[in-house]
Amino acid sequence: MPGLTQGFALSEQNENVLSPRQMALRRFVSHKAAVVSCIIIGVLTLFVILAPFTARYGVNQSVQAPPNSFLSPRSNAWLGTDDIGRDLYSRLIYGVRVSLLIGLASAIISVTLGALVGAVAGFRGGKFDDILMRVTDLFLAFPFLVTLLVVRNVLGGLPWLKPITGEMNSVRFIIVLFSIFGWMGVARIVRGQVLSLKEREFVEAARAVGASRRYIIVRHLLPNSIGPIMVALTFSVVGAIISESTLAFFGYGPQAGDGATSLGILVGAAKGAVQTGFWWLAVFPCFVLIIIALSINFIGDALRDATDPRLDRGA
Repeated sequence: MPGLTQGFALSEQNENVLSPRQMALRRFVSHKAAVVSCIIIGVLTLFVILAPFTARYGVNQSVQAPPNSFLSPRSNAWLGTDDIGRDLYSRLIYGVRVSLLIGLASAIISVTLGALVGAVAGFRGGKFDDILMRVTDLFLAFPFLVTLLVVRNVLGGLPWLKPITGEMNSVRFIIVLFSIFGWMGVARIVRGQVLSLKEREFVEAARAVGASRRYIIVRHLLPNSIGPIMVALTFSVVGAIISESTLAFFGYGPQAGDGATSLGILVGAAKGAVQTGFWWLAVFPCFVLIIIALSINFIGDALRDATDPRLDRGA
């Protein structure tokens, strides 16, 4: 038995020499749903990047087989066609591209803004923290969709903002709009994390050697809060994609047209399609939307487990 005991001891020693990053990666890989979700998102991303090659037709190009309106799935239109004969498969690829662009861009901007606000508020404390958090609570107090529509109309009515925001129905406008409303939850998460970190020994040591507030926030507090920030980023991507789909469903999303078709536009265009028998117009866009949302949520859950050892499933 000495050899067996020595083997267990070596195994335990190897376990102990794993770095925090390696342990986090191992916890993430053990989340099977997240691994599958990464593969799905990777394949979708590859398809939308190579859209000129993976799409059979242009975003607004009709299938050249008249009559081509409302064709059910078949060889020349794998997922069927819409009311004017456009290929649904190709439009889905371009729609996913726009929706992922909106989700990623708005999430990165809002999470960056929220992380900075939360880190500064938590580190400085006092009245500055109180004012920032009350502003955050004020944003969170109003119904999201109603506030989104009100602010959309307000921003759209300010001509001096158009060089920044673009037209009201442009993709850029939607990204700016979601960025304005996406930072509050992240700010509260990062603030709580910073409050628990700012009295730790490494922060006190940085203060003792004369490090500035900006240096401590950028080099110590934000890097040690990267786990919650990454989790918030994934959920922000999902929130932005779902919000865009909701706005587009009610006719307030990106303008339908060349290069601007989104999942929300496709879902909105399918209103009433099921009752009329054109089931493919609703089923495929909704299915892709659900797959994307579930995949990113699984990735977010795995990141949360990986960055918080207390949530280790093997513990």
